[in-house]
Amino acid sequence: MIIIIICALIGIIAGVLFPYHIPYDYSRYAAMIILALLDSVFGAASAATRKSFDLRTFITGFISNSLLAALLTFMGDKLGIDLYLVALLVFGSRLFTNLSTMRRHFLAQISIKFKKKSCN
Repeated sequence: MIIIIICALIGIIAGVLFPYHIPYDYSRYAAMIILALLDSVFGAASAATRKSFDLRTFITGFISNSLLAALLTFMGDKLGIDLYLVALLVFGSRLFTNLSTMRRHFLAQISIKFKKKSCN
């Protein structure tokens, strides 16, 4: 867990020190890839709380989610339809689902610890 926090801090510091501006034409694609990454990370964290994390599943999920999101965005741009909103809706709902799964897991762990302390 410490490694994750350290890597996140390094990423935030690098983003502040070396700002990069994405051209407007590519901003939808970048947003979808970032959302796919967040979905994969939250899915991995949720799987880790259930003790069912698999690195291959994480990597293939990230790649396939990113490709599908980029493909939907590209097709939507060509058709003149905002298809990226579909990926936004799906990834957003999955983020909240994974977050609630982790929250319930941690709340259950905390309540078990409090019950053990109150029994002693």
